[in-house]
Amino acid sequence: MNGAPRTQIMLCSGTGCVAAGSLRIKDVLEQEITRHKLQDEVQVVLTGCNGFCAQGPVMVVKPEGIFYNLIAEKDVSFLVEEHFLKGRPVKKLMFTPPEKKEPVPLMNDISFFNKQRLIALRNRGRIDPERIEEYIALDGYSALVKALKMKPEGIVAEVKKSGLRGRGGAGFPTGRKWEICRQQIIAQKQQGYVVCNGDEGDPGAFMDRSIIESDPHSVLEGMIIGAYGMGATHGYAYIRNEYPLAVKRMGIAISQAREYGLLGRDIMGSGFGFDVTIQRGAGAFVCGEETSLIASLEGRAPEPRQRPPFPAQSGVWGKPTNINNVETWATVPPIVLRGADWFASIGTETSKGTKVFSLVGKVKNTGLVEVPMGITLREIVFDIGGGIIKDKKLKGVQTGGPSGGCIPASLVDTPVDYEKLTEAGAMMGSGGMIVMDEDTCMVDLARYFLDFLRGESCGKCTSCREGIETMHGILEDICAGKGKEEDIATLEELAQAVKDASLCGLGKTAPNPVLSTLRYFRDEYDAHVKERKCPAGVCKELIRYYVIADNCKGCLLCLKNCPAGAVTGELKKVHSIDPAKCIKCGICYEVCNLKAIGRG
Repeated sequence: MNGAPRTQIMLCSGTGCVAAGSLRIKDVLEQEITRHKLQDEVQVVLTGCNGFCAQGPVMVVKPEGIFYNLIAEKDVSFLVEEHFLKGRPVKKLMFTPPEKKEPVPLMNDISFFNKQRLIALRNRGRIDPERIEEYIALDGYSALVKALKMKPEGIVAEVKKSGLRGRGGAGFPTGRKWEICRQQIIAQKQQGYVVCNGDEGDPGAFMDRSIIESDPHSVLEGMIIGAYGMGATHGYAYIRNEYPLAVKRMGIAISQAREYGLLGRDIMGSGFGFDVTIQRGAGAFVCGEETSLIASLEGRAPEPRQRPPFPAQSGVWGKPTNINNVETWATVPPIVLRGADWFASIGTETSKGTKVFSLVGKVKNTGLVEVPMGITLREIVFDIGGGIIKDKKLKGVQTGGPSGGCIPASLVDTPVDYEKLTEAGAMMGSGGMIVMDEDTCMVDLARYFLDFLRGESCGKCTSCREGIETMHGILEDICAGKGKEEDIATLEELAQAVKDASLCGLGKTAPNPVLSTLRYFRDEYDAHVKERKCPAGVCKELIRYYVIADNCKGCLLCLKNCPAGAVTGELKKVHSIDPAKCIKCGICYEVCNLKAIGRG
């Protein structure tokens, strides 16, 4: 290509879009561009995750900012000819909000992006993550240049002043953590380590993976700055092996940084030496806990250990170690470059800056979002998320992953910060956010999360190993219609015991789904146990489907869609459902437009 192109097609190559075929679309795009002799005018750039994952594959056409979504290979020929040859943007490939008839052409006008504020995701959709030159062109490594001119203790003080708290879940002040590790490295006169915790195992969570895939140099730059501030000489990027694209792109970034003199013995002639090694994790959820991660990194079974000593005192190979998660490291360069006061001006009094969430569940717009601390759950669900699918009622929001808590719709105006979420019985966690509608059974939801957690417990402490298993068994019985009234009191007692007696964060937070659903949705537990009913119609043993004769017009719709042949009837005559044949799949209930199918 001779000179700068007049048009750039920023095509998402995050995991979601790649799975939907974006790499094949790139090939077809380039073929069509060449066929129309536009290769000197139009350039295709593979970017990291754009964020609007449910609409993938997505692309943004620059400089106009036109947003195309749900692109298929069959659309490419027409798109290239119409837009890039004839200059006529294609409306049918633009995003159309569910409640609207007209598409929204520009990305910045789409409600999903409107209330977001990007810091950790600042380069989202803007650069090719495999080209260090593009990162540098957007002020990449400028923070490192500035940091290397500062005193190490000054860097730690700046991060401390910013109010940044760990984004991995615990929310411990990052600057204070760095300060402790620096003090230990100096006092012990030992080599120190920094670790990037990329072991993201929450169901439905993909924040850390997407950051590494989209902007690995931001994480790497944060680690180098932190290592310089603390006096560490080596770092580990711990990434679970199920994230091959993240592993690949971090590996490319490390190689490029070494080539540019940003890693190695004498970084940019400063005399400071630091390097990073990728360590692949085997996918154990418990490795999100620091001491378990250290054990895994050293080649041992990933089991937590008693603290103290803390990792800052005795971590990797017995040396002082600082562990932060991916988002925390990616947030460090902007703080150093723009100053602590700038970052501290965003958010709330106790929770500064922004937070990245994976917004999933029964919400119209799902994807990766970054919002200022203090924004309400309502704004995230209804403004950014576009509301509930099929305009059903919001029932609750699960924050903090499987160890988090369920916040009911009545508290949807709760501000998102560490303290407010904890007060509501949930937690910030690493950033998973699952939206639930009126058809979600909260008892079944608690059962689902405990089923996940019982398989992820390392089994070291009895309270966690046996307690989670026992709670899960009780919930299984309740969902199967075998619950007893005393089960609810037993659940509460067990949950508190597991919370108090467990060794690490997995066990201490595992009861949260039970405690929060009991706190806000006890009536559903009572209905399951006392009335043998599942109000949401989820627990099959507790529901039955029947025809409401006054509403049935004999349209045959339920009969034609029933996979078990349980529905019988003639055209324009009232139908019936044979309970012996009914498999309780709920299809008849979903397809009936006349509300002629009852559920109870």
